[in-house]
Amino acid sequence: MWTETEWPFGADPWGKGKAFRCKADDCGGEIQLYVRAKLGFCNCATGVADDGDLEQMGDLALIGKATPIGAGREIIVGPMRGRSRAYRVEGNRNAALSLAFNQRCDMVAATALVGPGAPAPLEPAVLAFLNSDRMLKWAEIALGL
Repeated sequence: MWTETEWPFGADPWGKGKAFRCKADDCGGEIQLYVRAKLGFCNCATGVADDGDLEQMGDLALIGKATPIGAGREIIVGPMRGRSRAYRVEGNRNAALSLAFNQRCDMVAATALVGPGAPAPLEPAVLAFLNSDRMLKWAEIALGL
């Protein structure tokens, strides 16, 4: 269901990540997913504990200015815990999900850009992919677990 695509963003201190696309027929709506590791960026003691941590550690800046739709929620990806929150992307009709989860002091930031409408119904498809063997293996290698 998920096809790897080219990383569409320029260089920054965190480097390139991985980009994926899931077609509307497969995921309930078109999803562009951007994922990358951020080594040493997470609070080692608390991880991604609240929405403030997610705002600071996530990658929403890649897609532009966004406004939260509601409160975030705790997520679990493999052995890692973190948060997810839905956003409205300013300047267009798209919505986004910002997700971040950590293992000790290292974390993975994931940003899912979805078409018009509420992103919450698409979160299960994103989490299922992040919890897939393929992505858990990638996270293990990227985070040096």
